[in-house]
Amino acid sequence: MNQMRETPLLGQSIRDGVLTLTLGAGRAHALSLEMLCSLNDALDVAEKDDGIKVIVAYGPGSIFCAGHDLKEISRHRQDPDQGRAYLTQLIDQCSVVMTRLTKGSKPTLAMVEGIATAAGLQMVAACDLAFVSTQARFCLPGVHNGGFCSTPAVAVGRVLSRKHALEMAMSGATYDADWALDVGLVNRVVAPEALQELVHDFARTLAQRHAPAVSLGKQTFYEQIEHPLETAYEIAGAAMLDHFLDPTRIEIERQSWAKG
Repeated sequence: MNQMRETPLLGQSIRDGVLTLTLGAGRAHALSLEMLCSLNDALDVAEKDDGIKVIVAYGPGSIFCAGHDLKEISRHRQDPDQGRAYLTQLIDQCSVVMTRLTKGSKPTLAMVEGIATAAGLQMVAACDLAFVSTQARFCLPGVHNGGFCSTPAVAVGRVLSRKHALEMAMSGATYDADWALDVGLVNRVVAPEALQELVHDFARTLAQRHAPAVSLGKQTFYEQIEHPLETAYEIAGAAMLDHFLDPTRIEIERQSWAKG
């Protein structure tokens, strides 16, 4: 089954339990306030839809996502408060979207063909997994504009070591796919022509797993990883108990024993 929901900002397709969110808004796929609201709405619907098992974030072409819409920001510099109210709303909405990508119950995958910068890189890092082409590039460029990518560094700093995350944020340099793989920013790097097949095959396979177990496993991982070792084992142990006592798992085991 393939369902399509298209807008100029965000394309949505559902196939085999996989929701692909395709960023629009031109070549740069900039995260305007309206784009972020569209993403949040789509994630909200996906969270409540039992037919959706996996979410793929995709920015097609040479730019995965260039971050926030700088032209929109520039327009609000003319506001009486120099854009403070708008920027507050933009940053808050972006934080909600990025948190949902990480903390939502459905696995999230980033499919990256080109460059991901600033909040675009934040989106890649916020997803559970990231699959990229050899042409992918990554950058936190805030220092070049007299600023600093502080909110993107929240997601990036939870994926990379502190040293690597700060190197990106302090240098503003652009890093290639091999570097990203070496430091753990991405999961796999493949030829551009192989990327979509890899992501779709992985997502379809994941969508066939027992969804409640995957959801609990994902949420448990993010919870326990923030705690000291003893507490982490308590959290994970409770989840493991739930896994073993899940009626679906028990039935799978019984069927396996019957065949043996």
